[in-house]
Amino acid sequence: MDGIVTEVTVGVKRGSDELLSGSVLSSPNSNMSGMVVTANGNDSKKFKGEDKMDGAPSRVLHIRKLPGEVTETEVIALGLPFGKVTNILMLKGKNQAFLELATEEAAITMVNYYSAVTPHLRNQPIYIQYSNHKELKTDNTLNQRAQAVLQAVTAVQTASTPLSGAAVSESAVTPAQSPVLRIIIDNMYYPVTLDVLHQIFTKFGAVLKIITFTKNNQFQALLQYGDPVNAQQAKLALDGQNIYNACCTLRIDFSKLVNLNVKYNNDKSRDYTRPDLPSGDGQPALDPAIAAAFAKETSLLAVPGALSPLAIPNAAAAAAAAAAGRVGMPGVSAGGNTVLLVSNLNEEMVTPQSLFTLFGVYGDVQRVKILYNKKDSALIQMADGNQSQLAMNHLNGQKMYGKIIRVTLSKHQTVQLPREGLDDQGLTKDFGNSPLHRFKKPGSKNFQNIFPPSATLHLSNIPPSVAEEDLRTLFANTGGTVKAFKFFQDHKMALLQMATVEEAIQALIDLHNYNLGENHHLRVSFSKSTI
Repeated sequence: MDGIVTEVTVGVKRGSDELLSGSVLSSPNSNMSGMVVTANGNDSKKFKGEDKMDGAPSRVLHIRKLPGEVTETEVIALGLPFGKVTNILMLKGKNQAFLELATEEAAITMVNYYSAVTPHLRNQPIYIQYSNHKELKTDNTLNQRAQAVLQAVTAVQTASTPLSGAAVSESAVTPAQSPVLRIIIDNMYYPVTLDVLHQIFTKFGAVLKIITFTKNNQFQALLQYGDPVNAQQAKLALDGQNIYNACCTLRIDFSKLVNLNVKYNNDKSRDYTRPDLPSGDGQPALDPAIAAAFAKETSLLAVPGALSPLAIPNAAAAAAAAAAGRVGMPGVSAGGNTVLLVSNLNEEMVTPQSLFTLFGVYGDVQRVKILYNKKDSALIQMADGNQSQLAMNHLNGQKMYGKIIRVTLSKHQTVQLPREGLDDQGLTKDFGNSPLHRFKKPGSKNFQNIFPPSATLHLSNIPPSVAEEDLRTLFANTGGTVKAFKFFQDHKMALLQMATVEEAIQALIDLHNYNLGENHHLRVSFSKSTI
């Protein structure tokens, strides 16, 4: 790394004869003993660390097992929910870092929190413990990049003027123009609600208003702070981070708007400064007494520029800190109904298999039942409530076999199989043991590649003998027009674009798991790319 320390002292004055020019500290049983740090590219100096798990509290924290490509910004962001970060030292060769917080109290809160919930960076667990160092002194000329990022964060935290003199790295941000952020969520495997966004972004200051909407088949939100400084701080800490393990990635930009006009308070939009607004869907607005209490409570929250360190985390604060700190939450509740009711189906064409294939893009379908007395409707049981929510969000209103289908949550808890010996004309099918489930394997790459139905399809598992022309012909035979095609470099994967989303849905239903020979079954999913 280009900025490695020449001096790291622990409670030792610079003039002291205890200070080695290379740096510091001791203890034979260290997991860092004998670490070599090269200063100025010439002679190797020893950096001996000795951090033990059960050390006395210190405002300097030792972070281990960092992924190789992790940036200073990501490490600093781990500490942001808990208070001001005052220094950082990255030891990239060793995948370790030291992070100094402003107070010992903030460091204790951070260590206590992360001992209960394992923090993850780039989907890898990392380890945080107290350092024996009581403070971190770094040579700023050699540690320039880290210092630049830190100054950017500090400028944001203290609402100071734009940075002067510091060569700010690309990870740092330019001064904020607007208190409004535009948020896009990629890889939305679990539903993200307005309340989840509020919990996460409140860590960086009072959130005044949120509007959520779907645009270009993607869940998006506009979120307004009381102060542009808070917006800048939130963008710096959260852009590119995952809300949950391996999914729901935040993409954050400043909006051109400087004020949001919210008409209704409901699950799509909210003005936290106006609890008296109607819900807009026939539901009564909040009870006036509750509204008054709520207004009082929100005015207490509205301290411009406040970044309250985490006190004893209650459930909401823990969830927010977890999200703000990119802590993976693998135990996300799979509550909610697992059974979907799908209506307005084309009863001449639809089969349990076609529903299994389409809904299987968004979760592992367990059972499908086309209703005997109403064959344009079906019940579909998913593996958990998150999957059924995801399938409903992405497939409601899409066209299947020429008809716009409606997808809602069913009141049924399970799909009943027909009694043994009873022939229900193949209308009910149990897929519980299907080898075609995409999400059986925990942490599977498929979790990261869930996209709304789109005209462009992603094809994989293509054998070497199959050429572009073969695939174009195969897909044209599903009744649509192939507009474009592009092989990936290794020819095992490709992108193929149909004329419409409806044609792409049809092609996926017909050709996912199609046998291409040589023991290769084609895998088809929706892509976020265009050709």
